[in-house]
Amino acid sequence: MVDDFAREVEAFFESLPAVMTAAGPGALNRVRALRGAMAKARLVGFGIPEEYGGRTDIENASYRMQEIARGRMPKEDGMLGIGLNMAVPIILQYGTEEQKKRFIPPTLNAQEVWCQLYSEPEAGSDLASLRTTAVLDGDEWVVNGQKVWTSGAQNSQMGVLLARTGEEPRNRGISMLLIPMNQPGVEVRPLRQITGEAEFNEVFFTDARVPRDWVVGEVNDGWRAATGLLAHERSSLGKVGADAKREANASAAVPFHYLLDIAIRTGHNTNFNTRQELASAYIGEKVMSWIGQRKVHPSIGKLWRTKQARYVAAVGARMAMSGAAAHEMGDKDGEFWMYHILNAPRMSLGGGTDEIQKNTIGERALGLPREPS
Repeated sequence: MVDDFAREVEAFFESLPAVMTAAGPGALNRVRALRGAMAKARLVGFGIPEEYGGRTDIENASYRMQEIARGRMPKEDGMLGIGLNMAVPIILQYGTEEQKKRFIPPTLNAQEVWCQLYSEPEAGSDLASLRTTAVLDGDEWVVNGQKVWTSGAQNSQMGVLLARTGEEPRNRGISMLLIPMNQPGVEVRPLRQITGEAEFNEVFFTDARVPRDWVVGEVNDGWRAATGLLAHERSSLGKVGADAKREANASAAVPFHYLLDIAIRTGHNTNFNTRQELASAYIGEKVMSWIGQRKVHPSIGKLWRTKQARYVAAVGARMAMSGAAAHEMGDKDGEFWMYHILNAPRMSLGGGTDEIQKNTIGERALGLPREPS
């Protein structure tokens, strides 16, 4: 059975170049073509019941797929992390049967891309103080408020929204809703980063609508699902970058092979101190891979990922800074390192700051006393 599965995966990769060529321009078109082809080949949703578009007939299918696909998956697949790694697991855990059948299949094949609507201008790390409201009006919830630092909102059809639905203070009275993004009353404004890109957004809700039964879990008990989703988020972020053959992307540390390549080309590989830094970077990447394979607290993997990203960026900066900071137009190497050097610090913010991760590890994993407020 395993050999048959391996042949299925290989057949998929043989057909993939033609699929991606026909996809047309734009990352969203490409990721939909990719996931559509994967769904047709039954290579999505491993461990998810087939009635929701998944597959359960192959033992360790997800791991087997990762091993065979190592270094071969188009980078656009990384656009779907919120839907695949956060929305789907939380709907499976807390959603109704109708929600599972409605939302999981189009998420697995990328017909619906998701964003996570948690943080607000005055409710980031202290998420329980959020102010966005959802008020029941007949068969719909009416949503008003603002979210910020929302990754991928400009490309999303659906959002996982935390809103206040009750009068109770703090984390009581909060519900998790599944909100359509393409509707009147939802405005997405990009936030330009130092890299020149706009991966994050502000999102404004003005009388936006959500069907009454699109609440995940119980009304006013959304904090339970919210913390569960954050655990899935940090777990998935901790695993990003475990593939040493992968292409570089904005969500993970630059792979070691890029660092080694520039060291050789610039002659830095003959320097004793640089060789020690390269060894540390290689070890860090291996540790990140091993953490991803073990069931450790999700904040540990997320914290190590950001540590590795900053370290690799710093080593790369010392070898390429002059070329990266003042490169000629069209210098792909300079553009590459400039982007990743500038991008690395934001990984310590997205998905919860390093300080929050350390508090979480101390209080929830080690049982240490909470910080005095």
